[in-house]
Amino acid sequence: MSGTTASILAAGLVLAAACSSPRAGDGAQAPAQVASTETSMAARPSASAAAAPEAAALPAMTVYKSPTCGCCKNWIEHVKSAGFAVEVHDLDDLGEIKDEAGVPDRARSCHTAIVDGYAIEGHVPAETIKRLIKERPKVAGLAVPGMPVGSPGMEVPGQAADKYDIVAFDRTGALTVYESR
Repeated sequence: MSGTTASILAAGLVLAAACSSPRAGDGAQAPAQVASTETSMAARPSASAAAAPEAAALPAMTVYKSPTCGCCKNWIEHVKSAGFAVEVHDLDDLGEIKDEAGVPDRARSCHTAIVDGYAIEGHVPAETIKRLIKERPKVAGLAVPGMPVGSPGMEVPGQAADKYDIVAFDRTGALTVYESR
């Protein structure tokens, strides 16, 4: 484990993202290097005053993604609009981040995020992440395996949304359905 990755995990803010394919970054290569960083330390203003207290209470999120992934950028905008403050890191190789976050191979998608000590893999809806943080189940994180059409960031105009499961995973690699859409 690299020093940079260890400190990120220790802070509970690791989010990994690989967007070029559902299995991008899975290879056993040298540790990933940060190619560039885009940071938004403040969440977008909420649409109503009632939403402001909830947004202020949300933990910060760090997202790791491929520098060329458009759907990851769309998902990031989705979680920002839900009130999360997001720090983004573009990486050439996401395999090490995904491994250290405990994301099982069969649950991997195009990006991984860590928020409040949980790994978030792929296009998990913001409201489901909020539910996870509120309920605090004993899992390593949530994933939307693959890249289903209609999941946040994967909307395709004129195309019906796929039905998909949001799965919880633990450090042993066990998967259970947390929610279905």
